[in-house]
Amino acid sequence: MASWRFYGRKSFLEELTQILSRRRWFFLKISGRRRIGKTTLIQEAIRTAGPGQLVFYVQFPDSEPAGLMSAVADAFETFQVPKDRFPRPQNLLQLAKSFAAMAGAGYMIVLDEFQYLNRKGYEEFCSLLQSEVDSLSAKAASVQGGLIVLGSIHTEMAALLEDRSAPLYGRVTDAIDLPHLDISSILEILREHADSDPERLLFLWNLFEGVPKFYRDCFERGVLASPRQDLLRKIFFESSSPLRSEAENWFLRELRGRYDVVLKFVARHPGSMHNDLVQAILDIEGGSKKQIGGYLQGLVDRYRLIEKKLPIFAKVEARKNRYYLADNFLQAWLSALAGPVSAIAFRPLDQLVLEADQKLAETEGRSLEKLTRQLYEERSRLGMGGFTVTETVQGYWDRSDTEIDLVACNSTTQAIRFISCKRSGSKLVADATNLQAHAQRFLSEKNEYRGWKIEYAGVTPKLDQSQREVLAAHGIIAQDLIDLTRDL
Repeated sequence: MASWRFYGRKSFLEELTQILSRRRWFFLKISGRRRIGKTTLIQEAIRTAGPGQLVFYVQFPDSEPAGLMSAVADAFETFQVPKDRFPRPQNLLQLAKSFAAMAGAGYMIVLDEFQYLNRKGYEEFCSLLQSEVDSLSAKAASVQGGLIVLGSIHTEMAALLEDRSAPLYGRVTDAIDLPHLDISSILEILREHADSDPERLLFLWNLFEGVPKFYRDCFERGVLASPRQDLLRKIFFESSSPLRSEAENWFLRELRGRYDVVLKFVARHPGSMHNDLVQAILDIEGGSKKQIGGYLQGLVDRYRLIEKKLPIFAKVEARKNRYYLADNFLQAWLSALAGPVSAIAFRPLDQLVLEADQKLAETEGRSLEKLTRQLYEERSRLGMGGFTVTETVQGYWDRSDTEIDLVACNSTTQAIRFISCKRSGSKLVADATNLQAHAQRFLSEKNEYRGWKIEYAGVTPKLDQSQREVLAAHGIIAQDLIDLTRDL
């Protein structure tokens, strides 16, 4: 059986390795969703660089300064930092000076969950750290170490490092924003440890998207290649399941007030428009429209857990936004898994796993659209043939009930493709005439695309030959996930 290894991230690894190879002072910010692989990237860069790199790592707790000092004290012992060279800090001033002394001696200092320094009580420490960073920057060529800060809440990291009034503003020398694994990396994992069957790809991507830690959890439990319900049982429903409390521990614990209510509603009603969403939550919880709108805005801008989308080609100021959960795992948890998992003590386990699986299958249609969009863009970026896109692939809708799952556009060749995504091949075939009717309504409203090459495509996980023939007879390009992942 193949062992687990480092997947994807080649460009990010090269960038980080290059930063470390400078052998001069650096202040690097790495941001990205929790579990996305920020720490693993650092570990791989150190391994690639070879032995000799001094490392100090501490994860900041969401606590008062006393809790931070306790975590730092433990880290000093864990990483065996010599006491004779670096006395243990007793307060925030000494801590800032310790970090500076260690960086000057060649240590790579990694501060995880750095966003917690944006909490009340840490203002003094940020100013103290600024003073030490400025001193190190002034003699950068002679400083062998550096500082890496990791964070998962975008706006709080921005407040610490990008706000002009913040002490550390302008001090970062390098920045990496770590995204999900691309589809080719996920396929690499599946080919090595399971199989690349399109149904498995969609099932796992609907659950985990491109979060490498979750795929590794399945690998370590020996269920990456298992049937759906076996995987769900091992990963979510047993007492030792690694993801049984993941959402609460790493997403929902950050949230206060009505955030969780808004998240649950958007998860269970994806694509809701602003007024409908606000009114529905008012009917459930009461309160005020302004208050709920504020929570919604926080989830969009601060936490990046909800994304608002406009139809393709719409102007930014158009009031046609639809709201979706940005994270597949959180979507799957709130819409399909949270209820069954919470009922483990009261209902038969097999029944709960079946119920969760059925609910997940219902969410896979929406995930197929997202997966198709990413596949189109990834194939285009890699120059792998098919339809080359010149802008983000996006859906289209309007107030006259025109609804198109995805629209791909190539303004260079003046080609536009309308795409229908359906969870089953039979539904895709049945939707053939609807796709063309909706596309014609779109074109009748968009005079600028008259004279362009018009194409239609239908996407589903698997297509048989008869379904391909029916789609071809309607002038629709038949594509299943086997087609779209070929050669990736």
